[in-house]
Amino acid sequence: MKAQRTRSQERILQLLKNVKRAISAQDLYIKLRKSNQNMGLATVYRSLEALKLQGEIQVRTLPNGESVYSSIHQDQHHLTCVNCGNSIPIAECPVHDLEHQLEQSHHFKVYYHTLEFFGVCDRCQLAQDA
Repeated sequence: MKAQRTRSQERILQLLKNVKRAISAQDLYIKLRKSNQNMGLATVYRSLEALKLQGEIQVRTLPNGESVYSSIHQDQHHLTCVNCGNSIPIAECPVHDLEHQLEQSHHFKVYYHTLEFFGVCDRCQLAQDA
């Protein structure tokens, strides 16, 4: 049985679906305030945590430690530069079959997975070589 969502959770989930990209809790809070949806920052964080635990949204931690949130459209995978922090989404998913195998063998319901490679992007490589 799915957990009953609060109005705050519904508003946040709808905004994440409309934004169609990962966004920080602070940026989410600012967008809500600008659209006259008064909600405290603590409520934003509580709602994001509840939605994450329900498997409704996914969280990604950037190299600088900041968490960004997005609705679960599909698996998200990235190449992330440790120098400039730029993240390049990649479409390939080499672990999709593994996810299904793990669900079967461990009787574990996977909500989503992320795959992230860390390195140095082409622009930073050029700057280092200069």
